[in-house]
Amino acid sequence: MSDEGSASIRERLRALAQPLVDTVDQRLRGQLDDRVDRRVDAVVSDRLAVLERAVADLDRAVRELQERLDQR
Repeated sequence: MSDEGSASIRERLRALAQPLVDTVDQRLRGQLDDRVDRRVDAVVSDRLAVLERAVADLDRAVRELQERLDQR
C-alpha cells in the first residue's frame, strides 16, 4: 500500500472516529465540571459557615459592649 493510501485510510478513520471522540470528551468534561462544582460548593459552604459564626460572635460582642455603654 502506498503512503497516499495509508494517509487516506488514516484520514477516513479519524473522520469516522471523531464524533465518538467528541462525545466521550463532552461527557468527561461534564462529569469533571459536576465534580468540580460539587467540591467548590462544599468548600464555599464550609467557609460561609465559618463566616456566619464569626459574624454572630461579633454581633454578640457588639451588643454586650452596647449594653455596658448604656449602663454608664
